[in-house]
Amino acid sequence: MELLSDGVHSGGNSQRDGSNGAGSGLALVMDELAYGVLVTGLDNQVLHANQAARHELARRRVLGVRNQLLYGCSPEDGKALQEAVTKVGQGKRSMVTLTAADGFALTMAVLPLRPDAPAGVVRAAFMFSRASVCESLMLCFFARSYGLTATEEHVLGVLCQGYSAPEVAVQLKVAVSTIRSHVRSLCSKTRSSGVRELVNRVAVLPPVAPTLRHEVMH
Repeated sequence: MELLSDGVHSGGNSQRDGSNGAGSGLALVMDELAYGVLVTGLDNQVLHANQAARHELARRRVLGVRNQLLYGCSPEDGKALQEAVTKVGQGKRSMVTLTAADGFALTMAVLPLRPDAPAGVVRAAFMFSRASVCESLMLCFFARSYGLTATEEHVLGVLCQGYSAPEVAVQLKVAVSTIRSHVRSLCSKTRSSGVRELVNRVAVLPPVAPTLRHEVMH
C-alpha cells in the first residue's frame, strides 16, 4: 500500500497488520470505495485514509492535512471539525457539512471507533459523502451488465444527474423523441418501470470508485 507523507498509512492498513494480513486486504477494499473514509485520533492526527479521502484532502477545498494533522480550510470549517471530534470523545456521532468559498460542500458522518479493550483509545471515523449520485465506473458496470449501448449509457448518466428527457435532449442536441426512444430501450433492457425506478437503481449501486490519482498530502 502506498504510504501517505510522514508515515501515515492509506486505507485500513498499518504496520502491525502485516503485508498479507486481513488488515492489508481490508485496506485494498477500502481504496475501491467511492466514499472517502478517514480515521483520526482525538488530537486530529490522521491515522488512515483511503484513496478517495486522500484525493479530497490533497485538493484542500474544505479539508487538508499538515504535519499529519487534519484541519479545516476556513475558520468555520475548523470549528465544525473540532466540534465533531469533541463529540467523538464523548462517544457521540454527528454529521457536519463543510463549505468552500466557491460553493463546494462536503458532508461527513463522524463516528466514534471504540475498541473492545476498556483502556483502548477512541478514534474518529470520517465517512465522506459521495461526489455524485453515479460514479462513472459504477455506471459502466451497470451498462455492461445490461448490454446498454454507449449512447444509452450516456443518456442514463445525464438522467442520473436529475435532468428530464427534454433537458437531456437539449444537452445532447437531439430531438426529444430520440431521447424518449432511448429511455424506452433502457427501461426494456433493465426491466425498469420508468425513469424514476431506473435512476433509483443506479443510485444504490455498490459504491465503486473510479481510478483516482494518488496524491501526496503534506
